[in-house]
Amino acid sequence: MENFIELKKVNKKFVTDQLKTHVLKDISFTINRSEFVVILGQSGSGKSTLLNILGGMDRATSGKVLVGGKNISDYSNRAISMYRRNKIGFVFQSYNLISGLTALENVELGAEVSKDHLSAEKMLALVGLKDKSKSFPTQLSGGQQQRVSIARAIAKNPSILLCDEPTGALDDESGLNVLTLLEKINSEYKKTIILITHNQSIMQIADKVIYLKNGTIENIQVNASKLPVRMMI
Repeated sequence: MENFIELKKVNKKFVTDQLKTHVLKDISFTINRSEFVVILGQSGSGKSTLLNILGGMDRATSGKVLVGGKNISDYSNRAISMYRRNKIGFVFQSYNLISGLTALENVELGAEVSKDHLSAEKMLALVGLKDKSKSFPTQLSGGQQQRVSIARAIAKNPSILLCDEPTGALDDESGLNVLTLLEKINSEYKKTIILITHNQSIMQIADKVIYLKNGTIENIQVNASKLPVRMMI
């Protein structure tokens, strides 16, 4: 397996006039290309900060973040912006769809920012919402909105898909549908997926589980036989 992402002694500190907070402490791990990785931890463990650093939305205070052999921590503001645009797809718990655009237009918006984008129509069909292309977000259920947000992220044709608690606001059935979709994208499109969650049941479907606690890695578990999402039911 190709070593695609590598973090070496990554630290993140937030400093104000009155307080210094050490959020991430000497974080080191590797992720292979096309792996499905779950970062597991409770609120306050540092997992969202870690995801933001991997996505180029924040920078490490010290240490190296290597993606494809290049240290993105050293990137200029322009270079890190291009990294986010072309290499990273984001899926958030809150969907972040534009209310005044239809489902298809939301997906097209994601595709337009990348040179090597995929067909918005095909991505909407991939997530099972071809018949909802003209629907606005308010006309869709939470699960459907999340699937649109996944289609938007994949339409960019990113190398890495970062998912921040993508099932956190969904009921169990919708959550399983979203996980099934991510599983399909990982296996068929060979995207590297990094998903953060506090839900321990999700760890069963991952190739690798990184346990965070109080800003440190408590354990890294490799699943020799990951569980298909349909077996979670």
